Formats: sequence, C-alpha cells, structure tokens
Amino acid sequence: MLERAHKKGIKKIICIGTDPEDSIAARDFASKHDDVYWTYGVHPSEINSKNLFEKDSKLVAIGEVGLDYHYEGYDREKQIKLFEEMLQLAKDNNLPVSFHVREAFDDFFAIINNFPEIRGVVHSFSDNKKNLKRILDNTDFYIGVNGMATYSTLPTPPLDRIVLETDAPFLTPVPFRGIINECGYIREIAEWLSTKLAVDFNEVENETTKNAEKLFNFN
Repeated sequence: MLERAHKKGIKKIICIGTDPEDSIAARDFASKHDDVYWTYGVHPSEINSKNLFEKDSKLVAIGEVGLDYHYEGYDREKQIKLFEEMLQLAKDNNLPVSFHVREAFDDFFAIINNFPEIRGVVHSFSDNKKNLKRILDNTDFYIGVNGMATYSTLPTPPLDRIVLETDAPFLTPVPFRGIINECGYIREIAEWLSTKLAVDFNEVENETTKNAEKLFNFN
C-alpha cells in the first residue's frame, strides 16, 4: 500500500488513531517508516476506553476525537467529558486536533469556545452549508475533504481551508467505489477537487500540502 502511494506522489502519511490500542498500533507502524506519522485519538464511540497516551517524536495530532450523536443510545455527557479531556491533552502537549463531529455541532461549538488556542481540522466534514460557514467564519480550523466528496452533494470549502484525507479503509473515492480505500487514492480526491474548483491540479496539490504541513508541523 505504501509503495502504491509513493508511485502516486504521496510523500507523507498520517495513520489515525481511533482508540487507545489502535493509536499505539499506529505509533508502532509509524516508527518503522520514515514517511509515516501518527495521531492519538479516542473516538466518541470509545467512551469507556482506558487512556494510554504517551508522547512520541512522530506524534502529530490528537484525534480523531469529538462528538457523534448519530446512533441511537449515545451518551451525550460521557462524550462531552471525553472530548474535553482530549482537548486538554492537545492543549497540554501543543498538538493540533482531528475533530470527528456528526450531528453535534451546537455542542461542538460550545465546547471549543472554552479552548480558544486549539488548532485543528474538522475531519470528514459531512454536514450542511450553514455549519460549514460557522466553522469557516468562527474558527481557523481546516476542513477534511475525502472520497465522500466525489459521490455526494456536500458543500465544498475554499481551497485555503482544505486538508485532503482518505479516511481509509472506508469512503473510497470514484472511480474505485466498491473496493477498500487506501492512502494512494488521495490523488483521485485532489483531481476531483481540481475539476470541482476549476483550478489547476498543481495548485490543489501545493495548497493542500501547505495546509497539512502548517497544521501538523511536519519536519
């Protein structure tokens, strides 16, 4: 998978953690590859997980973390408590955050207002124009655009606020729908965005790379 990504011009990859054990696995994988970095995250669906956080030189963010009120039976209070703990962890370690927010933007904005120094990306944005505008107007956060954009009617953020992502192994972009997603398909997302925004592919490539490097402080 890494070889295929390299052949498509992908130079740096972030392996995202979604629970403590998964995050440590991402850390161990990143330690074996010069071009792979990792994040420590506890997804809102993992509210009962035991925190296993430890700092590492290739750790570039806290996430994905946030709020998800999509499925019936969610525990709002526990999700909020976990989210606040993860934001404090990011603040204490001067790390950006990869936010997971689904059907929970009112609470999301109320919470992040208490952490004004936090920087980050609203990963896999899948909401409406109103909430996109709220993010763009009231925060400096980037917006994660992935394969979902190639087969949906989601609003498109401005290029200077976009960070490209795959969210693999799901959300495979057109024309690869129906098979497992992987990091090399970021190129197809960039090509789609070039057409959608009517800008040169190199501009998409350069701008989104600059955004990612600024946010995650790649060395």
